[in-house]
Amino acid sequence: MFLIVDKQYMSCLYPLFHLFVFAVLHSLTTLEVFLSGVPNFPEFTTITLVDGVQISRCDSSTKRAVPKQSWMTKMTADDPLYWDRETQRCIRNDLTAKIDTDTLLQRFNESGGIHTNQKRYGCQWDDETDEIHGFAQFGFDGKDLIFLDLRTDTWVAVQSQALPIKLLWDRQGAVDHYRNFLTRVCPETLKKILRFGQSSLKKVLPEVSLLQKSPSSTVTCHATGFYPDRAKLFWTKDGEVLEDIGETLPNGDGTFQSFVDLDLSSVPAEDWDKVSCVFQLSGVRDDLITKLQRDKIKTNGERETLTVYCLLGLCFVERFIMLFFSSFNSENARPHHRPCPRPLGCSLCCCDLFVQKKTQKRQCHT
Repeated sequence: MFLIVDKQYMSCLYPLFHLFVFAVLHSLTTLEVFLSGVPNFPEFTTITLVDGVQISRCDSSTKRAVPKQSWMTKMTADDPLYWDRETQRCIRNDLTAKIDTDTLLQRFNESGGIHTNQKRYGCQWDDETDEIHGFAQFGFDGKDLIFLDLRTDTWVAVQSQALPIKLLWDRQGAVDHYRNFLTRVCPETLKKILRFGQSSLKKVLPEVSLLQKSPSSTVTCHATGFYPDRAKLFWTKDGEVLEDIGETLPNGDGTFQSFVDLDLSSVPAEDWDKVSCVFQLSGVRDDLITKLQRDKIKTNGERETLTVYCLLGLCFVERFIMLFFSSFNSENARPHHRPCPRPLGCSLCCCDLFVQKKTQKRQCHT
C-alpha cells in the first residue's frame, strides 16, 4: 500500500532526488525446496527472482507456474508458450526433487520427521562489463551439500554423503548441461525479463547528507530517494562497522530513505578522516561513501533541521498507517519480499516459500 501525500506536505520533503548512471549487477535466481513430513502443505515449491524481486511461483498443490508481477504477463508477447513451459519445468523438477530426497534420506540414514531438499541456481550479469556468472547450489536439511564451480568445471561435495552424487554427475557430464543453461539460457532469459520490467526494477541511488542539530549532538547520516528498499546504511572507521545498520523507511513518492546516528564522543577529532558513512544498494557494485568532514555537516540550520524532521515525521506516520492496514488485513495481505541471503542453508525458504495460510508468517523448516 502507498500513502498518497498531499502537496502541502510534499513541500517539506528533503531535496529533489537525483538519478545517477552506475553499473548494476543483475541476477536471475530460482529457488526450489522439497519439504517432506509436513501434512497439508505443498511438498515442492519453486520461486524465481530477478534482482531480488519475486517474479513467479509454482508448487506441487497448484501444479501451475504463475506470475507474481503484473509485467511478467508480457513474457507471452514474444513467447506464447513461456508459462506452459515454466509449468512443465516445475512438474519435472518436483518429480526429480522427490527422487533425490528419498536418495538423500538413505544416504543420511534418516527416515521420518521433517526434511528439506534445497536447490538454488541462476546467473548474474554485469550490464557494464557484460560479464556473466552462473551458480548452482544444493542443500539438505539446511546445510550445504554440493555446488558447481564453473571456474574449474567441477562439482564440489561439501559433505561426504554428497561424494556419490558428485561421481555420478561427473560420469553423466552434468557440468556441460548446467554450464549451457547457466551461461547461455539464463542470461538470455534475464535480459528479456529486464526489458519488460525495467521500470519496476530500476535502481536509483540516494542523496546522502550529514546532519547535526547542534555542534555537540550526534551526527546523522541521512540517505533519501533510493529505490528499491534493499539497501544498507552504516558508519565505518577504517573499514570496520561502527554503528548498527540504519532502518529503511518509505518516502511518500515510492522511494525510500534511511538514517543512522554517530556518537561523536566515541570518535576523537584526529580520527575523523578515518570515518565514513557507507550506503549500499542491492545489485549496485560500488558503494556510495560520504566522508565525515566538518564542512559537509549541515548543523544548526533551522530550515535543514525542520525539513528533515518533517520528512521523518511523515514517514513514521506512513509506517504506522501501513502497519495498521497490514494487521487489519493480515489474512489477505501478501507477504513482503526480501532478498535471500547466503549461504544456502535455511536461506532458501525465506522468500515467500513457506507461508501459513492464516497468519501469513514465514516459516523456515530445517
